[in-house]
Amino acid sequence: QVHLVESGGGLVQPGGSLRLSCAASGSIFSIYVMGWYRQAPGNERELVATITSGGTTNYADSVKGRFTISRDNAKNTVYLRMNSLKPEDTAVYYCNVDGVLTTSPTASFTSWGQGTQVTVSS
Repeated sequence: QVHLVESGGGLVQPGGSLRLSCAASGSIFSIYVMGWYRQAPGNERELVATITSGGTTNYADSVKGRFTISRDNAKNTVYLRMNSLKPEDTAVYYCNVDGVLTTSPTASFTSWGQGTQVTVSS
């Protein structure tokens, strides 16, 4: 009932920048929290950043000062601007959205995107 489409991943040199986008569509009444997670080979999925509907943000210590999360509530879209990328940022990045459906009675949902590969290498 909720579909997420991610875009913006790719190959970039160390020190470079990328911007990821994730657009949510479907039977959405409202979205509370939107976020980005990542998973590198052999590692567990970890939080990168989240943003609430009111604009409160939270970042992993490893990306503070380099990554910026933002959202467009009118478009149900979340962005992740990644600057000063490092090889250790290489991972599959997943979008996550928590909200409420338009169903009756209302029901909450949490959805994951399909993932987009980010590779930082020279």
